[in-house]
Amino acid sequence: MEEGTRAETQPLLPPAAPGSFRELNRLYSGRDNRGRGEDGRRGGTAASLPCAGRNVTDDQNLYIKQAVVFIEDAIQYRSIYHRVDSDSLWLYRWYYSRICQWILNVTITLILVLAFIELPSSLTITSDVRYRLKAWEPPCGLTESIEVLCFLVFIVDVSVKSYLMGWEEFRKTKWLMAYIVVLTVSLADWTASLCLSCGETLRIRRILRPFFLLQNSSMMKKTLKSIKSTLSGMGSVGLLLGLHLFLFTMFGMLLFSRTQDSQLDKEWQGYFHSFPESSTSLLVLLTTANNPDVMISAYSKNRAYCIFFILFTVIGNLVLMNLLTAITYNQFRGYLLKSIQTSLFRRRLGIRAAFEVLCFLKGTAVNSDDLCVPIETLLRVLQKVEMDSYCKKAIIGTLKSCPHGGLTSAQFQSLFDALDRESVKEHPPKPDYESPFLQRVQSVFSHCYFDYLGNAVALANIISVCVVLITDADKPPSDRDDFFLGAINCFFILCYLLEMLLKILALGLKRYLSYSRNIFDGLLTIVLMVLEVSTFAVYGFPHPGWRPEMQGLLSLWDMVRLANMLIVFRFLRIIANMQFMSLVVSTLIDLVKNLRAFAGILVVIFYIFALIGMALFKGAVVPVGNVSAVNMTSSNTTFQCGTFEQLEYWPNNFDDFAAAVVTLWDVMIVNNWQVFLDAYSRYTSPWSKWYFIAWWLISSVMWVNLFIALLLENFIHKWDRRSHQPSLSESEYQTTVELLFRDVLEEPTEEELIETLYQHPHMDLHR
Repeated sequence: MEEGTRAETQPLLPPAAPGSFRELNRLYSGRDNRGRGEDGRRGGTAASLPCAGRNVTDDQNLYIKQAVVFIEDAIQYRSIYHRVDSDSLWLYRWYYSRICQWILNVTITLILVLAFIELPSSLTITSDVRYRLKAWEPPCGLTESIEVLCFLVFIVDVSVKSYLMGWEEFRKTKWLMAYIVVLTVSLADWTASLCLSCGETLRIRRILRPFFLLQNSSMMKKTLKSIKSTLSGMGSVGLLLGLHLFLFTMFGMLLFSRTQDSQLDKEWQGYFHSFPESSTSLLVLLTTANNPDVMISAYSKNRAYCIFFILFTVIGNLVLMNLLTAITYNQFRGYLLKSIQTSLFRRRLGIRAAFEVLCFLKGTAVNSDDLCVPIETLLRVLQKVEMDSYCKKAIIGTLKSCPHGGLTSAQFQSLFDALDRESVKEHPPKPDYESPFLQRVQSVFSHCYFDYLGNAVALANIISVCVVLITDADKPPSDRDDFFLGAINCFFILCYLLEMLLKILALGLKRYLSYSRNIFDGLLTIVLMVLEVSTFAVYGFPHPGWRPEMQGLLSLWDMVRLANMLIVFRFLRIIANMQFMSLVVSTLIDLVKNLRAFAGILVVIFYIFALIGMALFKGAVVPVGNVSAVNMTSSNTTFQCGTFEQLEYWPNNFDDFAAAVVTLWDVMIVNNWQVFLDAYSRYTSPWSKWYFIAWWLISSVMWVNLFIALLLENFIHKWDRRSHQPSLSESEYQTTVELLFRDVLEEPTEEELIETLYQHPHMDLHR
């Protein structure tokens, strides 16, 4: 550690040989030269003095390495605030290499997946408590051994990160400090498990595991920060919702109080028996999950009672819940823009840092007045930078076309604008046929109308399959004749094969495979053909009364169904030929890039709540045969219409991790979620409702509203941008997500970049 610290005391850019000094204080053209000595140097600082004993070649290699790393930081939107001595740069590039990052990602995935095989294991066919067999239990020490290997990887990870950042940056990074705390607690809990021979009832480290996923994603950290900033606005509407629920609960208890009227007593007994019961009923009504069940008893007595429930639903669900969405979108709408603005600044800063390093490389200065980077020097650097090949090719091509001399800072920055673009795939040319007949064939079958004909054939296939399924819907398997379905499948699959071959003839194999839609289409056609040949080989050709006995792994009906599913899936090919639909689908696909962080947050929420649910409700749900063990007033309530038992929701439980995740998903959808509230309050305690209410608030209210806000933010920008974009057929590049916001992003000023460079904790820029 001390050796690394000593290396950092050396200046980033040791001065050039006497007579060729350049002051790095003048970091951009036009800055004043005050405070310099006669030889152009700032006098007095140790950093400005020549470093005796340092080899000129070593210095030049160090500058090249620094420039390479800074450019790679810019490409990946990473911070440049890290150590920049030679050994640290080697470690830095090794840490961010693909293999190291792949190992880290696999380790995070592995430690999260352990929840499925740890006690209680999820390795059973069904989660239904009535039919579930005893799951395989891993021996003590098996999962713990995997855990400790994961912990060792995390220890190496945090050690390398801490060293590369340095002490000053480490103290400012709360996530890194929390990383160490979580690792320490996890190791202590792991040690306790071994000491207790895996007999502990609570494993704290399991709840801490999602932290490893969060800390490894800068986008997730930004998402959490943005969520934190929106909580205040959401909280104000949440208070309004709480007040709305409280007031209508009081009104409901007064309106449907116990009377001599047996019809109104049904409403009181079923939904407004007590304050917790009343508030729960109206909370569920807020999600419309129990509408109109909750009002039927009173509405049957007097139609005027419906006014109470309609007013509650209109104010709560249609006004306040949608107001919550609007406020969330308004406060959260700048999240993506801020994130991209920060990314843009990091990219510009990394490129500028590389420029500053290279323009003071010994013996490469073009003139003494302007800061410039020689083209030959930049070419050397680019050869060592790890970046996409098409991007490197574009930059080098532009660089070679520049006039001989040096690149100014503005030219240097603009040269790397290619990082913000993705190349449009160039398709190979069509084959050049000499025969007039083949030329005519090529013209016909490469025309877009041939694609339309193929879509019409696919539509006819879908319609025929649909007709057969509707016709045979009520027939028992013994009366089903697979002749017609098998015959039409054979005919259409031959049509698909003919279409594929004609396209290959017209376009050529290379050009055919250069289109993703053709790969999709051709692959499914080949699979369908193989499946059809296998069917004929096993069961013979279709004929009336075609119902042979099952042979092999799949019956004839199973093979026909599989073929039909592939045919239905193949029909998605029409999307590429419908411009409006293609625009929508391509926009939604692009959204996935920006929704990965949100998906990660959702995984974390599911993971934590599933583990908490297992701790609270494991073994709480018992099958009907053990109903005597359940605390209920009478047996008839067990099978009351709409209850957990009557609906047979037995697979929805918290007895293992997989079952807990599915149960939480069902509650998040809020369809019949009152069934879970009622069941678990009966099986355990009325306080269990708070767990499900908290889950509903976090998942269905907060997360879904934030998801909608991000979805709108992405979709509006991309839709507007793409709907006005010219056709890309003649364009060389296709813009990325960052450039979709290019018109609203602010370019960082040169002063901001220089000021940030001066704050670098491991670089002495004052020469």
